[in-house]
Amino acid sequence: MRHLLNTLFVTTQGAYLHRERESVLVEVDGATLTRIPIHTLEGIVCFGQILVSPPLMGLCAERGVTISFLTHNGRFWARVQGAVSGNVLLRRAQYRMADDAESAATIAQAVIVAKLNNSRAVLQRHLRNNPYSQGASTVSESIAHLSELLQTLKLPQTLATIRGIEGEAARRYFQVFNHLILAQKEDFVFAERSRRPPLDNMNALLSFVYTLLTHDTISALESVGLDPAVGFLHRDRPGRPGLALDLMEELRPYLADRLVLSLVNLKQVKASGFHKTETGAVSMTEDTRRQVITAYQERKREEIVHPFLKEKIEVGLLPYVQALLLARYIRGDIDGYPPFLWR
Repeated sequence: MRHLLNTLFVTTQGAYLHRERESVLVEVDGATLTRIPIHTLEGIVCFGQILVSPPLMGLCAERGVTISFLTHNGRFWARVQGAVSGNVLLRRAQYRMADDAESAATIAQAVIVAKLNNSRAVLQRHLRNNPYSQGASTVSESIAHLSELLQTLKLPQTLATIRGIEGEAARRYFQVFNHLILAQKEDFVFAERSRRPPLDNMNALLSFVYTLLTHDTISALESVGLDPAVGFLHRDRPGRPGLALDLMEELRPYLADRLVLSLVNLKQVKASGFHKTETGAVSMTEDTRRQVITAYQERKREEIVHPFLKEKIEVGLLPYVQALLLARYIRGDIDGYPPFLWR
């Protein structure tokens, strides 16, 4: 098992990243903010107006450190990476499976089973901890509905059916998401999922954490030799990391949604850290982004016992472990893809 490496998130506008021997230097107005050895990094994520020197890009390309550029609000712009190191035979097998409807449906179904299971677990944990909270009966109904959908997925289904089940499950899950918010309810109201752009504080938080998870998932898939762009559940679309989005479906409830709810319910983020732009989109302040990134990194350092491997791993390794298991299945080393099922 590899060590959990770090991602460097740069949010200070006007920062300049450059190379000093085998380290990354971050400077602002000529003053050095931090110096990080390149061997401790697996990725660099730059938000907004950040400059990166060509020598540092070259060093990152040599060492397999991906540099991602996002807007100030977290929307993806571009990525800089070195030569693809994936096994060509593995990628050819991936492409063949993606083109075969039955094979693609098998993987997609496993992913959605995990997504429904983990979404249901989030709701169940809420009820266990808050049995008399407002909306408890509605949450119970959604849990029952997710259980019914899981029963349907016990039999093989077509891709179209699986996508329909996923859409229905997401609708029922987010329909009761507002009941999971127990603090700051006037400032963090969730009516429905809005993505581009996020139209309220809660959606802004969700979208930002999903962006962080997307970066980690893409890096994990590339590290095991899979193509992040060619998925099984998500259709191919230029510029969309379909396989990363597939893998994220099973991880989002556990890794992202729970973190967002904790940040709000424990009052680690406040309404003052959000503002609405002229277009109606909600954006976070730089300080709030830093707080969220810090909480995300701390979450990644927690340890769990992986349900399939039966080994203790850090939470931040989940995307990598699932990518590795998926690669083993595609190569034919194991009989089925074991998704992450949170219990």
